[in-house]
Amino acid sequence: MGLSLIIEKTAETDLFRQIADAIRNAIAAGQVVPGARLPSARALSEQLCVGRGTVDAAYAMLAGEGAIVSRRGSGTVVSGNIGARLVSTEATPFMFAPDITVPNRLPVALRPRLPALDAFPIAIWSRLVAEAAREISPAELADPDPAGLLALRAAIAAWLTTHRGVACSAANVVVTAGFQGALALTRGVLLGRGDAVWVEDPGHPSIRQALEAAGARVVPVRIDDDGMRVASGIAAAPKAKLAVVTPPHQYPNGMALSLPRRLELLAWASEVEAWVLEDDTDSVFRLNGRPLQPLKSLDRGRRVIQAGSFSQTLFPALRLGYLVVPNELCDAFERAARLLTLGQPSLEQRALAAFLAKGHFIRHLSKMRRLYTERRTALTVALRETFGEEVLSQMPPGGLHLIARLADAVDDTVLAKRALTAGLAPCALSSLSAAHGNGQGLLLAYSNIPANRAGETVGKLKRAIETM
Repeated sequence: MGLSLIIEKTAETDLFRQIADAIRNAIAAGQVVPGARLPSARALSEQLCVGRGTVDAAYAMLAGEGAIVSRRGSGTVVSGNIGARLVSTEATPFMFAPDITVPNRLPVALRPRLPALDAFPIAIWSRLVAEAAREISPAELADPDPAGLLALRAAIAAWLTTHRGVACSAANVVVTAGFQGALALTRGVLLGRGDAVWVEDPGHPSIRQALEAAGARVVPVRIDDDGMRVASGIAAAPKAKLAVVTPPHQYPNGMALSLPRRLELLAWASEVEAWVLEDDTDSVFRLNGRPLQPLKSLDRGRRVIQAGSFSQTLFPALRLGYLVVPNELCDAFERAARLLTLGQPSLEQRALAAFLAKGHFIRHLSKMRRLYTERRTALTVALRETFGEEVLSQMPPGGLHLIARLADAVDDTVLAKRALTAGLAPCALSSLSAAHGNGQGLLLAYSNIPANRAGETVGKLKRAIETM
């Protein structure tokens, strides 16, 4: 058949790649249909005035992709399966269209879910990383254990058993790439396309988006002063496969899931054989009283999978977290880790294992609770002195942020944009709701605002949001 191709011999792109791209585009556009015969390499090389080897290389590339096949007696023809492979797909709107336009790297000041990076013991961490690099074995430089370094899994299990009331062993722990990695593994093991999943509403948008990206049917469940309303979840999707909850303090409102609700949730999960993914990422930072016990500690029916992360207790760039899974799911989660992630970097796991085992983690948490109490008080005072009665400041018992509700009815997403241009990163409260309104306001993290800079930061915020 005749094939009209245009190549640029002076272009930087290799000629064989230009030929392959042109043929591929012709197939995708329907100009060349499946089963159609292509010119021989000799004929096309003469047509384009290029060497035959150049055309052979282009055909070899397309054949390797499955776009064309060589048939004895028929020459080179377009594959019958190529149509499905070359159909372009549109970007999924909920994955790539954020509520407000933000830069790739957000500022630190006032940004929620971020620990005190200035207070991290970098000298201790550097020493442990250096020791881990010296001690790492050649075998660990090959393929890491998909479930995680055994020393780290054992250290996590020991900390959870001793300090969080969760009886588990290293065999129950899977090391993940933070909470999002834990969520990805969980959905890969437990969810099929179209399965219903309860999520708290309001809640973190990335949880909803990650579940939707996997094809799950997300069911936003209203919250009240006792946390997730289990009865509302049952009314909306009684046979849901999974519920994602934050029992110690709900994000963003900060209330704890009450004991009656916890028991109600566990009873529902046992009755319909559903699973509960417990987000326990920052439960240790409950500044009003002792940290609450995790839901997993009440789990007699083995329906709870506990997820934790070191992003909010140490630093986000570490990208390490964990899952605690029931015995009957251990093999399935390990297989999923092998298929989806192939495990996490060994050097960071070794350093973190030592950080936990040598007591640095416990001492760091204790120091952070004192520091966060001081910084929360300073930010609260600065808000009151700067804004007066213009702002109602809510102080959740847990988490690392305050909620500032302005007296005037101003779109909080607009205020968040204005603050961002001034180098501040508060979160618009309304952007965290999917189906149930939570009012207007700004989430202001105090964790990265030193007490002696609280007034300066709040003054900067006031000037930014009052800009017309």
